[in-house]
This record gives sequence, structure tokens and C-alpha cells, in this order.
Amino acid sequence: MKIRGLIWLALLFAVAVIVATVGGFDGGQILLVMPPYRVDVSLNLFVVAIVLLFVVLYGLIRAARGVWKMPSRVAAYRARSKLAKANASLRDAVGHLYAGRFSKAEKAARDALSVDDNKGAASLVGASAAHRLHEYARRDEWLAQIAGADWQNARLMATADMRADGRDADGALVALTEMQAQGGRCIHAQQIALRAQQQLKNWGEVLKLVRMLEKREALHPAVAVHLRQVAAENLLRDRQHNPDALMELWQSLTPAERQSPRLADLAAELLIALDRRAEAKKIVEDALAHNWDARLLRRYPDCIGGDDAFPLIQRAESWQKERTEDADLLFTLGHLCLHQQLWGKAQAFLEQALKLAEDEPLQIRTHRALVRLFEQLGEPEKAAEHYRASALAMNVM
Repeated sequence: MKIRGLIWLALLFAVAVIVATVGGFDGGQILLVMPPYRVDVSLNLFVVAIVLLFVVLYGLIRAARGVWKMPSRVAAYRARSKLAKANASLRDAVGHLYAGRFSKAEKAARDALSVDDNKGAASLVGASAAHRLHEYARRDEWLAQIAGADWQNARLMATADMRADGRDADGALVALTEMQAQGGRCIHAQQIALRAQQQLKNWGEVLKLVRMLEKREALHPAVAVHLRQVAAENLLRDRQHNPDALMELWQSLTPAERQSPRLADLAAELLIALDRRAEAKKIVEDALAHNWDARLLRRYPDCIGGDDAFPLIQRAESWQKERTEDADLLFTLGHLCLHQQLWGKAQAFLEQALKLAEDEPLQIRTHRALVRLFEQLGEPEKAAEHYRASALAMNVM
């Protein structure tokens, strides 16, 4: 601004110098004759008069033009004022929404509707506020106002998200299906679909969506593992009366899922109940090869096919070479030897397991196994001793 002022001042001085220089010369006379009148003026005065006349005419024309355009200018001013107020209301609506003032957010969104360009954004804000207030009918009215083609994906996504949040899983899936038909696909849509399928207990779809989201790193690894296990567990239970379908499902799971101790234990339990002990044994052994887990060791003796436990004993003894002080493994070996009536080995394994056992449940199970062992050996005093010990381990007075 300072530089501009200096430039204008310099130009003003230049003009003054030019006028003073030119005005010093008397260039001639101008004679205007209009009978019976005659006007004789100097050339300099005539030039000044022409300039002044131009300035006056220009000012009059500008004033007339301003008066002529006054109505349109007033209308434009009102439109700008209306737009500014509507935009301010829209900003206030967003602020109130995220501040948790949902009633104020809805009111501000309604004020922002005075401008058509704000209709889509204001309706989404109003719908979100009404949803937070559990006014679902009013929420749907807000969403119905969004008519612009550019806002349809946003409307459908918001509809699906809010319906899933309101436990309306079917409505959420309908909105997502409509959005996909229009070509809209994104990670957030899959996350909403996952929530809806969980609510509907469509565990096959849940498992598929979890795998897709996990590949795209859109789920926390711990959450993904939990959801995969829950979905797979429910799918296994759904097939608990059909061993072929259960095994087909088990083979369709990923290696990481089949190696999960929790899932392997459940699958083995269901197969044992269906008298498919060979498959249960393989599932337990494969899972133990990747994830050593006490619950799988406890399940292992149930996998005995017929009356022959020697293959399982041999496999467990091969594990015992590397895990000499694993109390759960020793208890499993004792249980297997007890089933095979190898009394001496069973007693040795169980007593060693009892010495190493640190948790109360394992101590109780070991004492009870020793009770059965000494009853078979005809030693009631030792059986009674372990029975009392098991009771004391349960804090029974």
C-alpha cells in the first residue's frame, strides 16, 4: 500500500508539472459563433472546459447507471447475506454435532437448508444428529431429502452405517447392496457389512469379510483373530451333526485357523462326539505341532480309537523327550497309560505331573486320576488319600 501511494503521488506531481508547463503557453484562440452570439476563448480554457465537461458527464452517467442497477444490487446483497448465514449455520451444525449437542446441530442444519447447495451436507448432519437422539423416523426424513446424484453414495453409506448402529442389519445390507449396484466399493462399506453380518449371525459371510479386511490391514490383528475364531467356531457347531460337512469346513479354513488351539480343540471335541476319532487325533497332533497348548493335551486321550492307546502313548513320549517337565504332558501320558492298564508307568507319570503341577485344576485332575489308579490296584488307603487331597485342592473344608 505504501509503494502504491508513492507511485500515485509521483504521477500526480508529473501531471501537475505537465499542466503547469502547457498552461504557460498561449497556443491560440477558439472562436465560437452562433448568431447573434459570438464567444472568443483561449485554447487553454477550452481544453479545461472539455475535460471538466467529460468528468461531469461521466459522473452523471455513473450515477444514473447506479440508480438503474440498484434493485439487482440489493437482490445480490440479500443473496450473499443469505448464503453467508446458511454457510455459518452449516458450520455451526457440524460443530454442534461433534460437540455432542445434537438438538442444536439438528436446528442449525435445518437453518442451513435455506441454500440449495447446502442441502446434501446439511441433511447428512441433521440425519446423524437425529440418529444420535434415537429419532429414527426423523433421521430417515433427513436422508430422504438428499436428492443430488453426487450425494447418493454418501447417503447410502450413512444409511448403512446408522442402520447397523441401530441394530437394523437388514436395512444396512439393503443400503450397501444399492450402493454396490451403483459402483460404490470401499473398505468402510465392508466394515459396516461385517457388523451387519455379525448381528445376523451369518458366520460364513463374517469369516469371508474378516479375511478380506485383514488382507487390506483394515482390522486390528487381535480383533481379526478373535472374529475369525468366533465365526469358525459357530460354523463348526452348525455342522456338529454332520461329520463330512464338518471336515469339509475344516479343510476350507486357512492354515493359521486350523492351527488355532481353540478351534482345533472344538473340532476334535465335535468329531469325537461323532466317533470320528482318527480325524480328531490328526487335528490335535497338527495343531500341537505349531502351537503347544494344554487344552489340546487334555483332549488328546479322548482321541483313542478302540482300546489301543499305544500309538498315542508313543507320540506323547516323543514329545516328552523335548518337554521333560511339562506337567500337562505328563498328566496326558499318565491318563493314556491308565487307559492301557500300564499301571506302573501311569503311576510314575501322574506322580511326576503332580509334583510339577502349579495350577489348581491340573492338581485336582491328577489327584482324581490317581484315585482311579489306586482303586484299580486295590489300594483303598492311597485312593482315599488322593481323594482327600483333591477335595482340599478345591478349598473344601
